This record gives sequence, C-alpha cells and structure tokens, in this order.
Amino acid sequence: MATIEPTKKVVRRPEGGSTKSSAAVDGGSSTEGQGPKGVEDGRLPKLDFILDIPLEITVELGRTRMLIKDLLKVGQGSVIELTKPAGDTLEILANNRLIAKGDVVMLNEKYGIRLTEIISPEERLEQLK
Repeated sequence: MATIEPTKKVVRRPEGGSTKSSAAVDGGSSTEGQGPKGVEDGRLPKLDFILDIPLEITVELGRTRMLIKDLLKVGQGSVIELTKPAGDTLEILANNRLIAKGDVVMLNEKYGIRLTEIISPEERLEQLK
C-alpha cells in the first residue's frame, strides 16, 4: 500500500515579515508550525483501521451460461466449456471488483497467480459508476 508523504509549503508575508511553514496532505492544511493532525511517519492513523478489513480475493478462470436442464445432466467427468480462451490472462477480483490480471503458476505444489497487470486507480473508480 502506498503511503502519503506530507508536502512542505512556505508562506512569505508581503511586508518582509516572518515566514511560516505548514504541512499539507492532499491539499489539506494545518495550523502554523504543525503537521496535519495525526500524521506520523507519512501515514494517516485515521485510516489504519481499514488495513485489517478482510477482502474476498477471487481468481476468475472463465464463465459460461447453461440451461437448468443442461446443468442437471452434469456429472463426474463432465467438461464445462468456458468463454475465456486457453492461455488468456486470468482476472483477479477483490470483493467482485477487478483489481489485476495474471497468469497461473505452480508454487510448492500449489497454484498461484503471477500478476501481469494492475488495474489503475482511475479504472477502478470507473467500475464503481
């Protein structure tokens, strides 16, 4: 997770008086000579509580549509054809929102995903509309 670094801004008085400095994060400002309320080590403690919220991560291999009568015929050994072509990258979803794409890899006899593309924050925001 990226951290937000405070920026330093110096304000000069037109009469040649003293200077004051203030820190700002994302356009916010604070009182004279102090950083924004609660900023320590470039992180906003007010947001720390969200770091422990569990997310459901899903890797989507593909999809298909079936009629109920066809689904009832499915048994052990049946093959269900998916819409995604073999060799295509898989989609990685966090709480059903696309966040990345990747390829299947094997790690210590378990499946894993090598991320090949991270969805930009702008694209993720667009998905919410």
